[in-house]
Amino acid sequence: MFEFITDNEDRGQVGIGTLIVFIAMVLVAAIAAGVLINTAGFLQSQAEATGQESTDLVSERIDVTSEVGIVGNASNGTLNEIRISVAGAAGSDQIDLSETTIEAVGPNGQENLVFVNPTGVDNISASEFAVKDDGSFVSSDNAVLDGDSQLTIVLNPDVSPFGSSSEPFGESDTSSLEIVSPSSATTSISLDSPDLYEEDGEAVRL
Repeated sequence: MFEFITDNEDRGQVGIGTLIVFIAMVLVAAIAAGVLINTAGFLQSQAEATGQESTDLVSERIDVTSEVGIVGNASNGTLNEIRISVAGAAGSDQIDLSETTIEAVGPNGQENLVFVNPTGVDNISASEFAVKDDGSFVSSDNAVLDGDSQLTIVLNPDVSPFGSSSEPFGESDTSSLEIVSPSSATTSISLDSPDLYEEDGEAVRL
C-alpha cells in the first residue's frame, strides 16, 4: 500500500524539492511582511497628518463677535465703513490675519480679499481688507490674534463686491463672507444692513 523510496538518489531529489518549496514559502512570507510593514507605516503617517489637520481646524478657528457698519450719509442710506470684530476661538493658537483670506459675495459681485495695511478706508481696494487695533490700522506683524485679544477687520463698502463708488453698500443690502484662516478653518457670516439709517456717523448692526 505504501511506497518506500530506497534509492539514495531519489531521496536526494525529494529533499531538494522540499527545500525549494520551503525557501519559496519563506520568500513569500518576507515579501508579504514587507508590504504589511510599509502599508502600516503609510497609514500611520496619514493618520498623524489627518489628526494634525483636524487639530489645526479647531485651534485656528476665528470667532466673529460683532458686525457693524458706520453710516456715512443717513439721507442717502450709505455706509463709510464695515467693521467685523474677531477673536480666536476658545483654546485657539495664534492666528495670523495677514495670512487669512475672505471670500465675499455681495450686491456687486464676488471677490477674494487679502490683507493690506492702508492709510485709510478709501485706500482699501476691491480685493483687500484691513485690520484695526484700538482704532488704528496695523501692519502684518501686529495683525495676529493671540489668546483673548480682539481685532477688527475693516472693509470698504464703496468697492466690489459690496458696492461701487456710485452705489455704495447701504440700506437693505446683504452680503455673505467666509473668513478662511491660514489652516483653512472657515467662519461664515452674513451682513444684513437695516432698512433705514437715522443719523450720520452712527454704528448700525449688520
